[in-house]
Amino acid sequence: MTKKHLTESRRHNQKGGMFIELLVGIAIAGLLIPVLTEASSQLMNVSEMNTHRVRALTQVEKAMHWIKRDAEVAQAVQTGPGSGFPLTLSWVDWDNSEYQVIYSLEGDKMYRDYSIDGGAPSRRVVAELIDTDAAKTNSQYAVGVLAFKVTASVAGYKPASETRTAQVMPRPAP
Repeated sequence: MTKKHLTESRRHNQKGGMFIELLVGIAIAGLLIPVLTEASSQLMNVSEMNTHRVRALTQVEKAMHWIKRDAEVAQAVQTGPGSGFPLTLSWVDWDNSEYQVIYSLEGDKMYRDYSIDGGAPSRRVVAELIDTDAAKTNSQYAVGVLAFKVTASVAGYKPASETRTAQVMPRPAP
């Protein structure tokens, strides 16, 4: 057979083959598209959930950092009724300056009011998204140990909540 006859023979055998390949391709795509859609949806859900968890954890860690920092140097600790907030920490420094820090919960924010020698306090937001339910965010002082628990919650389509607890032994009064 000549080259011309082989080419014509192949063309004759492939008639309709293209249509069958197209149908098989459409069928495979029809099976894969729902699977890929579900997989991408799951990835977005997990991503949003992780973003909320990290946001809640960041807020809890910020609150824990500040309370621990001040509690370690405190010589006097006073907890409020119920949840233990407002939490008042005070101490006298090496230069005889008197420091006072008050942690309070308002709305979903934790505030830190800081003053020296009875002067006007400076206020800052220590953390946001704090769950003010007394069972979830609280402090108590007993037998020389300050124990506290902080919970932050992020609402939304994929809500997340993080809780941490800590204990600190303030330094003894002179």
